[in-house]
Amino acid sequence: MSAIRLLVLGAVRQHGRAHGYQVRNDLEYWGAHEWSNAKPGSIYHALKQMAKQGLLHAHEIAPSTAGGPPRTEYEVTEQGTEEYFRLLRESLTAYDQKPDVLSAALGFMVDLDRAEALALLEERVRTIGQWRKAVTEYYTPEDGPGQLGHIGEIMNFWVHSADTGAEWTRGLIERIRAGAYTFAGEGEPFVGVLAEGEENPYATGERHPGDAR
Repeated sequence: MSAIRLLVLGAVRQHGRAHGYQVRNDLEYWGAHEWSNAKPGSIYHALKQMAKQGLLHAHEIAPSTAGGPPRTEYEVTEQGTEEYFRLLRESLTAYDQKPDVLSAALGFMVDLDRAEALALLEERVRTIGQWRKAVTEYYTPEDGPGQLGHIGEIMNFWVHSADTGAEWTRGLIERIRAGAYTFAGEGEPFVGVLAEGEENPYATGERHPGDAR
C-alpha cells in the first residue's frame, strides 16, 4: 500500500477543505517528502485521481481580487472518509509494509478513539509475532542462519527487525494506556496543520506547476 493516499486524505480532512498547495505545505511541514513518496507531483496527482474516484469533492474557487488563476479546493466525501479510516486501520496493524505507511498512520491515529487505537496496535504486535515465528520455524535452518553463510544475515535482519518493531509498538501501547495524546471524543487534539498564510519553516521552496492550482 502506498502512503500517499492516506497522507493526502488525512491532510485534506484536517482542514475540512483545502487546496493542493495547502496539502503539500502540511506534508512538507511533517517532513513527509523525506520519509515517503509525498513529492509535489505525487500529491497533486493523488488529489486529481481521488477526485475522479469519488473520494474527494473538487470545488472550483474563483480567482482572488489580487489576481492569479482560480484554485481547486478539495473536500473528503463520505466514500473518502470510509477509505481514509480503512487505510488508517490497515496501516496500524499490518507489518509487511514500508515504514512510510506506518509513519503516515501514526500522524493520524488520534482520529480513532483510544480503545480502538490500542486494539489495532495490539493486533500489530500479534501480527509481528506470527511473522517472526514463520521466519524462525520455516525459513531458518535447524542449526541456525549461519548454515546459510552470509545469506543467513537476511534471517538475522528479519528477526531483529521484528523484535525491535514489537518492542517499539509495546512501548507505544503503554504510553497510550497511560493517557498520552488526545484521541477522538476526548477533546481538542493536537493541531498538526498550518493555518492559511502561516510560514512553513520546513518548506523545500521547490516550485511545481500544481502550486497555483
